[in-house]
Amino acid sequence: MNIISYNLNGIRSALNKDFDKWLQKENPDIVCIQETKAQPEQIDEKIFAELGYYSYWFSAKKKGYSGVGILTKIKPDKIESGIGIEKFDNEGRFIRADYGDISVISTYFPSGSNEDRQSVKMEWLDAFTEYIIELKKVRPKLIISGDYNICRLWIDIHNPAQQQNTSGFLPEEREWFQKFIDLGFVDSFREFDEEEEKYSWWSYRAASRQRNKGWRIDYNIVTENLVPKLKGASILNDIVHSDHCPVKVEIEP
Repeated sequence: MNIISYNLNGIRSALNKDFDKWLQKENPDIVCIQETKAQPEQIDEKIFAELGYYSYWFSAKKKGYSGVGILTKIKPDKIESGIGIEKFDNEGRFIRADYGDISVISTYFPSGSNEDRQSVKMEWLDAFTEYIIELKKVRPKLIISGDYNICRLWIDIHNPAQQQNTSGFLPEEREWFQKFIDLGFVDSFREFDEEEEKYSWWSYRAASRQRNKGWRIDYNIVTENLVPKLKGASILNDIVHSDHCPVKVEIEP
């Protein structure tokens, strides 16, 4: 079972850059999408249906903003949207698909683009943790894929010493991430690759992608009980439909 997480920075923009042709070639079983920046009626589901995918979307109330989705070749038993907190659910940040005893989540964490949004981000981290703790009691096998907007480790960002006052690499954000991992989760990519300079997002400024001055903020985080099922994980950094690239995890079905 191949699962890809991909922040498209606008699904309509990505389709204009042949996202569907790449999807046909890559042929993942499940794609967790973030930043659709579209309402469901603005997404041409026929494109994905022709490729064999069921489509599920959870959009923000604000048009052209945020939004998550799941494309899946395996019909889910159940779809759940949101975490039950209106201020976050209005921003379209969470959708879950259940397959037997495994749940796959596509999530898009807030960015701390200013002081107010950083406060919202920290609130989200607490609310998300509480939600996952409760969910894990009834759905103990979780794959939480998405854009976490946090670099977890020192090696996950270029120039880490100079970035510690930057949202996405603040000490309190990294502390949250470690505490979350300690709840019984694993960063699937780091199970297979411990090298530096492996990133999933690059600023559009200063030729950051060409110079590989990036951040690893996109993850497939899995519960520890799924580790024996892991077959591989990778960052597809040569794929360009967005300022992010796809991140993949392979799990024995």
